[in-house]
Amino acid sequence: MATGMEQFLQVFFEETDEHLATLELLLIGLDLDQPDAEALNGIFRAAHSIKGSSGMFGFDDLTAVTHELETLLDRIRCGQTALRAEMIGVFLEARDVLQRLLDAHRDQCPDPSVPVQATVERLRAWLAEPAGAPVDDGFGFFDDAPGNPETASASDDDAFGFFDAAPGTPPAESTPASEDFGFFDDAPGTPTATTAAPATPAPIAAPAPIPAKPATAARTDNRSEGESSSIRVSVEKIDSLINLVGELVITQAMLSQLSEDLDPTHYERLQQALAQLEHNTRDLQESVMSIRMLPISFIFSRFPRLVHDTSARLGKQVELILQGEHTELDKSVIEKLSDPLTHIVRNSIDHGIETPAERLAAGKPAQGSVKLAASHQGGSVVVEISDDGRGLSRERILAKAREKGLAVHDGMTDAEVWQLIFMPGFSTAETVTELSGRGVGMDVVRRNIQAMGGRIEIDSAPGMGTRLCIRLPLTLAILDGLIVAVEKVNYVIPLTYIIESLQARADDVRGMAGDEAAVIRVRGEYLPLFSLHALLHIDATPLPPEQAIVVILESEGKSFALQVDELVGQQQVVIKSLEQNFRRIDGIAGATIMGDGSVALILDVDALPRLAAQGETTHERH
Repeated sequence: MATGMEQFLQVFFEETDEHLATLELLLIGLDLDQPDAEALNGIFRAAHSIKGSSGMFGFDDLTAVTHELETLLDRIRCGQTALRAEMIGVFLEARDVLQRLLDAHRDQCPDPSVPVQATVERLRAWLAEPAGAPVDDGFGFFDDAPGNPETASASDDDAFGFFDAAPGTPPAESTPASEDFGFFDDAPGTPTATTAAPATPAPIAAPAPIPAKPATAARTDNRSEGESSSIRVSVEKIDSLINLVGELVITQAMLSQLSEDLDPTHYERLQQALAQLEHNTRDLQESVMSIRMLPISFIFSRFPRLVHDTSARLGKQVELILQGEHTELDKSVIEKLSDPLTHIVRNSIDHGIETPAERLAAGKPAQGSVKLAASHQGGSVVVEISDDGRGLSRERILAKAREKGLAVHDGMTDAEVWQLIFMPGFSTAETVTELSGRGVGMDVVRRNIQAMGGRIEIDSAPGMGTRLCIRLPLTLAILDGLIVAVEKVNYVIPLTYIIESLQARADDVRGMAGDEAAVIRVRGEYLPLFSLHALLHIDATPLPPEQAIVVILESEGKSFALQVDELVGQQQVVIKSLEQNFRRIDGIAGATIMGDGSVALILDVDALPRLAAQGETTHERH
């Protein structure tokens, strides 16, 4: 393909991804008894747009499948063929084949094993049935049948405007008999009455579908009022811009710190200019970060299909409820959140939701529900996954833990018991299936979420269901932290882990100062007290607890206290990878550059209790 066409090909691939995502969502949401007219039209438009654009670029295999799919969809929406439950499965399989073909062309890696011909023949089998007269449902349901002057034919723009036909936009459609004035019907490889000659495709795993763009007002030929309201920019350019803004934030902090030593009576204008620079820098930082913010619907949009396929395979009836799809978070967080959510939703359907018979016997409706909800809480995004299934079994989890040799006891709280399911290789499934049971899911879920600076909590009640709560930072590039000092060296504690900070009284501390086994009493509750000196092996004697500062932290559902020398202040810091610039250090999640040019280490709060446990074990051995 000529180099000049590369930009158009990229747009074709992206918009076809969007059309396929729209096709899938509308198919799964169809009501077989009373299908929505607009949904049927939307499905037809998506297939029609893919056919026209793929024919233009000579992707004959895509054209072959969408030609048959479009023809059958046109019969259904015009009332000539009745929609059946089996058709939805065939349509979804055709959609998956189209996705694989699209990925093959994108990667330029053909493979003839993609079942193009088999898919075409399955669609033709439905077309072989005699078409009936259009059905009048009494509500004008099929008013846009062929012959309607508003929708019967497409304009020339439909053949070439593959950039304009955004999913949900209601352009004029054409019937298979006269669409695009026969522009694509005679394209090489396009099936005629009896044959199809697909090009060589490749069986490449389909990426996560990209959600459809919001419906926009119908475009007209009069474009003098302005171009499109959005542009496509590569992620690399955005990342470069974010890095530059991060450096600007550091430079601004340096200037602010240097100005503290200046006499404000002599340098009043300079102080005002620096204050304005700080204000503008913060606004610029927020604006640039918002460019990478995407709605979580980019992830949620794939779960209707996942729930549909998984529940059908297990013989269960499951309703998916989505809330807060417009909640925004950083693109890098969205990409890393996909796999953990997939594990959790599959587990909810496989282990949580009962079969219809079991639910009826328990006095529940035959159809279970899985809910995905997202919301902003402070500077974090909270994602909840809940179901109304059987809930976790405390007895089975404890029995499995004893079987694996874990140190457990009957006096453990429910929260502590639920955390056991995140242990590597832990599974209470009685049989191993292709979906679950090998114990290689939930430990990966927690590890991936912790790698993003997030936390996961779990709550369950027998017979009522299970709820998992994931708390994530809005972005992985910048965080709000509390600056603490130990031996005049600054460290950063992410604010999302902090409950409170206090100065302890001598009679509230039990144990020797600096000992990992010490505990502190906070409002009648005893918490483990760890010294940052000991955890990071700082060669100095820590202050007595009553002269130091104690920060109460919460990690993995447990609270503990961390002793530091002093509090420096709260600050938003730019995260720098320590592994890329130095090496990995236990207990340290990253680093940042302070206003004076010094490096401050960002604490990995989740790792601190484990470091303390390792220190106690080493001490016992010696």
